[in-house]
Amino acid sequence: NSLAAVEAGAEQVQVAVNGIGERAGNASLEEIVIAFRVLYGIKPKIRTKLLVETSDLLERMTGIPVPPNKAIVGDNAFAHVSGIHAHGVLEFPGTYELISPELVGHHRRLALGKLTGRHSVEKQLRTIGVKATKVQLTEITERVKKLGDKGKRVTDIDLRAIAESVIGTLPPEEKVVELKEVTVTTGITITPTASVRVVVRGEERVGSATGVGPVDAAIAAIRNVMKEISALKLKEYHLDAITGGSDALAEVTVKLGDEKGNLYIAKGVREDVVIASVEAMINGINRYFAGRK
Repeated sequence: NSLAAVEAGAEQVQVAVNGIGERAGNASLEEIVIAFRVLYGIKPKIRTKLLVETSDLLERMTGIPVPPNKAIVGDNAFAHVSGIHAHGVLEFPGTYELISPELVGHHRRLALGKLTGRHSVEKQLRTIGVKATKVQLTEITERVKKLGDKGKRVTDIDLRAIAESVIGTLPPEEKVVELKEVTVTTGITITPTASVRVVVRGEERVGSATGVGPVDAAIAAIRNVMKEISALKLKEYHLDAITGGSDALAEVTVKLGDEKGNLYIAKGVREDVVIASVEAMINGINRYFAGRK
């Protein structure tokens, strides 16, 4: 309506940052300014690079949240998820963006999820300073997609943790042990029990054990099916939640020691604490065998 009014001869437009105002609000300052610039080539005397900063300030002062999908200043205004979509915007931003995010003080964000492709993950890894081989990149991308399938938004912190976990493992051809399945049962009146299925040098092994908790039971089950690691002791176990929320990724770090005093540090990062713990243990065991060659 405001643009139509200007075309009809109006000399003034009543606007407000974020479009707030009485009743249904006013025309959005940021949207009007950019529309004038893009559609009519008119550049009002507005410092556009401060639009997002001003929007954020007003949001904090008024307590009125800015919808993520709001044009120009919303969190998702320059966010891209789809693999082909994200690849296109990286190659030629004009494909999906009428203006550069920097013009309004915003930034382009590649939201990682179930539709994410290798290209987007690789670009985001470079942004956070992480290098990965093609094989590692494939594994990282698959993990990101699995999290996306469960509705989780993968942040840069999540991505770094996943990447460090994958990059810290041995190449597939050097792994002696491969985890195939782990199942746990626990409860208030039930003794924690775990069963695992692993492949050791091509031989499939299945075993189970009980413990003081599901993690303890799972680690005990691994020990039961691998008598060759009897000298390997768990020296330290550390658990961190990567981000907040009940769906936060769990990062488990273990330190294993052998009879010669050698230490093997490994990590596991999954959305499930038990799986992350087992993954860390398996990674540590593989490092142990690699060190004995």
